[in-house]
Formats: sequence, C-alpha cells, structure tokens
Amino acid sequence: MGRAYLGEFEELVLLTVAVLEGGAYGVTVAAELKQRTNRTISLSGVHIALYRLEEKGFVHSELGGATTARGGRRKRLFAITASGKQTLGELREVRNHLWDSIPNPSVS
Repeated sequence: MGRAYLGEFEELVLLTVAVLEGGAYGVTVAAELKQRTNRTISLSGVHIALYRLEEKGFVHSELGGATTARGGRRKRLFAITASGKQTLGELREVRNHLWDSIPNPSVS
C-alpha cells in the first residue's frame, strides 16, 4: 500500500500542527496559517483538514481542560504523530529533489 495523499492545504495544516508542538487546535492553526501564508483561512476548512489528518493517522487529538473563557467547553488539541513526521519528511525530500533538478534555477 502506498503513502496516503496529502493536498496542499492538508500539508500546510500538518506542518502547522508540528510547529505548534501540542498547542494546536482549530483557532491557533488558522491564525498561524493566516500569519505565515497571508491567505484567508477558513476555520471550518482547518477543522476538516485536522479531522482528515487524524483519520489518516498523521495527527492525534485529545480534549484539553474546560475553561471559563470558553463557557466551560473543552478544546480539542492536536499533535503530530510519528507517521505524520515521516510523511512530512518524505514530502520534503521529493520537493527538494525536484527543486535541485531544475536546470539553471533562478529565484525572482
């Protein structure tokens, strides 16, 4: 069986979960992505990507403690798994290999 496919947005979300080191939940992922990519980020799109990544085994989640600031609701916190780290490493290798294969690359 081959590696599971990751779309561009899923890859960005997975990278962001890795960057946030266990402090990742929908709002923090969306804010970090917006800041780093200067793109409009949909919170519902982030949630969909997080749940897809969890189904694929690239992240796992657990409920954090309830807070009064959230009206007693708990946050679902996400962290990258070993499989997620391995997949990111493989994607990076493929991209680096392709970039290195461009004859006379110029950066504009």
